[in-house]
Amino acid sequence: MSFYPKGMRSANYLSFYAERFHTVEVDSTFYACPSARTVANWGARTPEGFIFSVKVPQVITHEKVLVDCDSDLNEFLNTIDLLGQKLGPILFQFPFFSRSAFRNQHEFLDRLVPFLRKLSSAHKFAIEIRNRTWLNAELANLLRVHRIALVLQDRAWMPNPSDLDFDPITADWTYIRWLGDRKSIEEQTTTWDKTIVDRTTELSSWVDYCHQIVKRGVLIYGYANNHYAGHGPATIEQFRNLWRGKGLPEIATLKQSTQKSSLFD
Repeated sequence: MSFYPKGMRSANYLSFYAERFHTVEVDSTFYACPSARTVANWGARTPEGFIFSVKVPQVITHEKVLVDCDSDLNEFLNTIDLLGQKLGPILFQFPFFSRSAFRNQHEFLDRLVPFLRKLSSAHKFAIEIRNRTWLNAELANLLRVHRIALVLQDRAWMPNPSDLDFDPITADWTYIRWLGDRKSIEEQTTTWDKTIVDRTTELSSWVDYCHQIVKRGVLIYGYANNHYAGHGPATIEQFRNLWRGKGLPEIATLKQSTQKSSLFD
């Protein structure tokens, strides 16, 4: 059964989604900076308190890799700022870097640090790293200085945060992405309308981990990719049910989300 009602126009998907969830991660901004009209439309179609997390365009993270991209970033930020209070975290999703791009982590950090110094404290920025060995205390401490969130991932070839030997919480908020194993699940389905992979065990562990973060007063933004279990909205709903089943404090509603310490997609 599809998440969206049969016959619903795609133009109405966002409004329907926003009636059921607090926030969304926008993937389309990764491919190009949206138009001002598009961004204004997002705001108009969602209720007060709804939050958009947006990916920085790949021209910055993949093509130019932080070099000579000030104009690209400024154009993107000026456009996305049209969301006003509905703008949430801004995600730098970096690719896996081979040694032909950076010989080691320090070479990457030598490029990252000057870039971070230019970022405005008026925005919430998050950084996703896909080089497993670069996830360490040195990176976390650097991001902590700049109050930038290190993305926590549930991904086939990346460590879970509970397995790390350092504290991955680098700001007073954090960003979780349930991503899964794209290659494996695409061998089972290419239709993303129902759960294919049982993630009950993993999500139950995530509930416990998130509860510990919430007790620290950290705001959580959490998003599930369809490739995690087969259907992103179903994954979030299962997380919510597991959370309630453990008798934990209610997750924020739209009206509460600016006051509570957890905010899940």
